[in-house]
This record gives sequence, C-alpha cells and structure tokens, in this order.
Amino acid sequence: MSSLLSDYDFELPEAQIAQQPLGTRDASRLMTVSRSSGTWEHRRFSDLPSLLRSGDVLVVNDARVIPARLLGAKSGTGGRVELLVVRPAASTLTSAALSQAAEASDWICLGQASKGLKPGARVDFPSGLSAEVLEALGGGEYRVRFHAPPGASFQELLQQAGKLPLPPYITREPDAADAERYQTVYARASGSVAAPTAGLHFTEATFAALEARGVKRVTVTLDVGPGTFLPVREEDLDRHKMHPERYGVSEETAATINAAKAEGRRIVAVGTTVVRTLESATDPQTGKLRAGLGDTVLFIRPGFPFRQVDLLLTNFHLPRSTLVMLVSALLGRERTLAAYREAVQAGYRFFSYGDAMLVTE
Repeated sequence: MSSLLSDYDFELPEAQIAQQPLGTRDASRLMTVSRSSGTWEHRRFSDLPSLLRSGDVLVVNDARVIPARLLGAKSGTGGRVELLVVRPAASTLTSAALSQAAEASDWICLGQASKGLKPGARVDFPSGLSAEVLEALGGGEYRVRFHAPPGASFQELLQQAGKLPLPPYITREPDAADAERYQTVYARASGSVAAPTAGLHFTEATFAALEARGVKRVTVTLDVGPGTFLPVREEDLDRHKMHPERYGVSEETAATINAAKAEGRRIVAVGTTVVRTLESATDPQTGKLRAGLGDTVLFIRPGFPFRQVDLLLTNFHLPRSTLVMLVSALLGRERTLAAYREAVQAGYRFFSYGDAMLVTE
C-alpha cells in the first residue's frame, strides 16, 4: 500500500481532457477492467446492460448541480468577489435548505476577492441578492448569510443570479447546452457544485435495457463539493484531509442493498460519490447499510476494506487525485495505472465529459 502522492501520477496529454460532451450520452467508450486478472476490454457504454446480470443492484447519486457560482462586488468599494455556495452550515441536505428563504440558513462558501474577505464584509449580487461574511473558516472557506427581498426561495435566487460551476479543467464558460448535459437524466436533489459524472452517460433507454436484464436501481444523494477538484498538496497521504460532503440514504435504498448483500447479489456503484456514500453509511459493527443523513470525510485508498461495493462504474480521473486513489483501492494501484496508460494510448477522453471505466470482479 502506497502512502505517497507521487505514486498516483501518470502522463495525460491535454488534448484528451474532454471540453465538450459527445452528441449522445451513451455514445461514450467503456473500458472494462477485471479486479481478479487486471485484463481489460474496450467497449461502448451502450454495452453496459450486457455486462451486468439479473439481481445486480445499480446505485446512482441523484444529486443535481446548482448554479452555485456567484459573481458580485463588495458594498462600498466595488471590489470583485466570487463566492461558490457549497453547503448549508446546519446539518440538513442542501436541497432542503435551498427550498427556504435566503436568510433561513447560514451557508459555507468558498470565497475569492480582489483584496480578501473579512468578517463583516457585505457583497452585492444580481437580482437583489446580497451576502454578509460572518466568519472566516480557513482554507478559503467562509460562513455566509444571504439576504434578499421576500418571496423567493434561495434556489430561485441562485437560478437568477448564479452560474453553473463547470470544473476548472473545462477551459470555457458554460453555455446553454451545459445546463442539460452537465446533469444526469435522473438528477433530482439540488445541492451539488459538481455533477456525479459517471452518471452522465445514462439514458432512459439504458435504464430500460437494465430493467429488462433484471438489474434493480436505487438512489442515494451526496452533495458533491469542490473538494473533488482541489489538488492534494501533501506528498504524505496520511496528512491529507478530505473536505466534508453531505449524504442521505433512504430506508428503501438501505433495505434493498442489505437484502442484496445477504443474498450474495452484487452492488454496482455508479461513481465515486456513491462509493463514499455507501461505505460511509455502513454500520462498522454489523456491516449493514444505515439509512439517514451524514457528513463524510472518508478518504478511500489502497488498503481500504470495502463492505458494500462489488463493481464500480466511473470516469477517468485527474492524476494524483483522491479519485484515482479510490479506484486503486478497489482495483489495485498497479492495475489502475496500467489501465490508465492503456486508456491514454487508446485515445480515451478524460474527466467529466469523458469516457467511462467499469471495474468488474
């Protein structure tokens, strides 16, 4: 087991970082890699139903990306300010807090300003929305209270004043097409600042084929935070701290997965966010999945004892990222890096709008 950041590096040509989605979601390529043998095959995402079997449980994250990027100006000075709305300060799912008035919850935001942000600073945004900085939390995070004229929910105000926060490696401004393509077709629970991108490949036709195959689908919610893009700065991975992300597991999902595990059926996680949710919500004593809300700072890397996940569908991730480490925990570091080298050589498209990998048994 490696605990060094540099052991998760690989060469990636910039030209293979997908800047646009394909014309159709399920036209992506799919690389399958076996955990037991390390061998791989090159397929199409539309082949996925034929690779799963009756009784498998497919788990998706129904988080919906919100226009969380706010561009404004400091009251009085006019200095430029950018806030990224990350999560409510209170212990509730983001979707619940968004449905309330702007003042009903304090929010944790990432902030950037031309001359810094201090407690007491006020920032004005479009559509009558303003913000008061209450506390600097360190690491660029602030506790903020928003204000707005009565009558609209905070989510409605963000729709008017905010922008879709595309990942930093997409080097263009979001366009009208991103509003639809940077969401999964099953996105329901508003509150993420990034899409659970392994799910972007699915279409209703894919789900129909999976259902015909006898594959059961259940949902969890994890509000994807900006930590998914932040670089790991410590060479010694034991020193790395994950940013908290809020998740929710329903009673129905917990019951379905617990029954499947008891019967020896496979759990297929769609994306790293699902993996972190399921493994975080597992009772350490019984090994069963627990329903309810929680915050996860789980750092999954080689040596991690998986309790829930058997197969993983995921996109191709950044070098030296915690996401590559998570894949390595399931597949093995050497096999993961070998598969990534093959994907680069074969011309796969990487990151959010890129192609997919299925880690099999």
